[in-house]
Amino acid sequence: MGMGGGRGKAARISSGDIDAQKAINAAAPKIPDLGRRIVALFKPYVRPIALMVVLVLITAGISVFPPLLTQRIFDEGLFAAGGVNLSRLVNLLILMVALLLVSNLIGIWQTWLTSKTGNRVMGDLRVKLFDHLQEMELAFFTKTKTGVIQSRLANDVGGVSTVLTNTVTSVVGNTVTVIASAITMFVLSWQLTLIAFVLMPFLVIVQRRVGTIRARVAGETQESLSAMTAITQESLSVSGILLAKSFGRTKDEAARYSRENDHQIALQVKQMMTGQWFFAMVQVFVSLLPALIYLLSGWLIMRGHVGITAGTLVAFTAVQSRLLMPMMGLLRVALDLQTSSALFARIFEYLDMTPAIQDAPTARGVNEARVGEIAFDHVEFRYPDASPDEPPTLRDVSFAIAPGEFVAFVGPSGAGKTTIGYLIARLHEAAGGRVEFAGDDVRALALDSLVDHIGIVSQQSYLFHDTIAANLRYAKPAATDAELRVACEKSNILTTIDAMPLGLETVVGEQGYRLSGGERQRIAIARVILKDSPVLILDEATSALDTVSERIVQEALDEASRNRTTIAIAHRLTTVQHADRIIVLQAGQIVESGTHEELLTLDGLYAQLYSEQDTETGC
Repeated sequence: MGMGGGRGKAARISSGDIDAQKAINAAAPKIPDLGRRIVALFKPYVRPIALMVVLVLITAGISVFPPLLTQRIFDEGLFAAGGVNLSRLVNLLILMVALLLVSNLIGIWQTWLTSKTGNRVMGDLRVKLFDHLQEMELAFFTKTKTGVIQSRLANDVGGVSTVLTNTVTSVVGNTVTVIASAITMFVLSWQLTLIAFVLMPFLVIVQRRVGTIRARVAGETQESLSAMTAITQESLSVSGILLAKSFGRTKDEAARYSRENDHQIALQVKQMMTGQWFFAMVQVFVSLLPALIYLLSGWLIMRGHVGITAGTLVAFTAVQSRLLMPMMGLLRVALDLQTSSALFARIFEYLDMTPAIQDAPTARGVNEARVGEIAFDHVEFRYPDASPDEPPTLRDVSFAIAPGEFVAFVGPSGAGKTTIGYLIARLHEAAGGRVEFAGDDVRALALDSLVDHIGIVSQQSYLFHDTIAANLRYAKPAATDAELRVACEKSNILTTIDAMPLGLETVVGEQGYRLSGGERQRIAIARVILKDSPVLILDEATSALDTVSERIVQEALDEASRNRTTIAIAHRLTTVQHADRIIVLQAGQIVESGTHEELLTLDGLYAQLYSEQDTETGC
């Protein structure tokens, strides 16, 4: 539901925008209870997670036995006291193969469950963020680039996918494996175990430092992705590409994208390489452990230690080698969690925003007996992003509209006409005074009920890249084709649609660019007629059209406004001469009110504007 006006136009990305976003990102990781809130995302999936944990425990438990079997294979099968014990060797090998088969089958089940649960959690987070953004007030979208919002939904949520899909099983599985392996190693030889774990505290300390650096780089990377998404959304939209082509700036746009892409590549490489030396050091350390184990074993055997047999040594090195992957896994999970903290913080930053306009706890429906009554009582309004020294958009505005009345608001650009439409539909909130609808303050009404009673046609009506029928059914999903045709007939567009090869199934293109401006407007009017709201707001609905299109669309508007309370925000005064009342605004205040004839007789601002437009059109 879009309305015209001078505010909220998309701007190009500036250094100020990026600096502001950097400030937001720098503050983002300070969101309280971040860990608790991440854990809470998994709450709806307690049962599958519990099953995952059980499967992981079983798999980890099974993983303890192969090294112990290896010891027995050597000591009781290959090198038994009486020579090779073939029967014992075969039995041990069959048991080992059976355990490996069971472990892998459980692993496949666990992987499927992990992937399904993790992706559901990620999907829930994405939908939750989208739903929350739908509740935000209009002012949020007028001051935030669409590309930045898209980046939060796609890049930020996608960036934490690994954490959401793998963390639980990785932490549980690797922890159990490390603990079980450590116990097994300790049982085999406590002396060798001490050597194997002596440097672990140092590795943990280094990992935390690396994680801090990667978290900072991850925040910068997502900021750059937001900038790239914003550039893509601006430059590759139909409006953006038309602007670039008409001004010969396509190469400049490509260069702008290329610069940000180079920055993104550098950050991605930096993020990837941060910590690689750390993991290389861990791998070198773990790879050297067997040499240290063999050296220590030789020293212990020379000292007469009889507990270390060939089977013990082989089994111990086998268990020790199995520590590499789970240890690396735990260190990587810890690193990923630190890295993803910046992304989670950016997501929760949006989820923590409170909509400035929302239903009161006692919100009620519109009083049907008084639908059509609209009143402003000493209303004041200033846009949220206005500078302190900027005068308010509306000052002490009061008027009343009766059911079925056609009232037009006219005045110079910036006088506050569109803002009145915003306030009636509660797209913005009055800073002072009361805006009443059907006898109640709009703040006391449920937003859904209020919107159900208002239809809006703006100067640039938005059409989805879909069929004409789908665009019309946006107002009434269950509408039949017959109802669509009636609405199109009333809006003077049915003949045009029937002349198209696919009729109502014609795809209109991005923002309806396959249609003319007049055709888009008439489809938008048909959509409002289909909604059948008792109150109609026309926000400069014909100001961008040529004379012929304006006449056709105006006839459609006249049909749409019949038997409804109509508020027309007009630039072309010829379109509202027949209004029951015309209210003239200047600098946010009502300066004149009356019929067309009365205002001309008054010879004030309205007469001046009418005379100027007469001169411009040559009338």
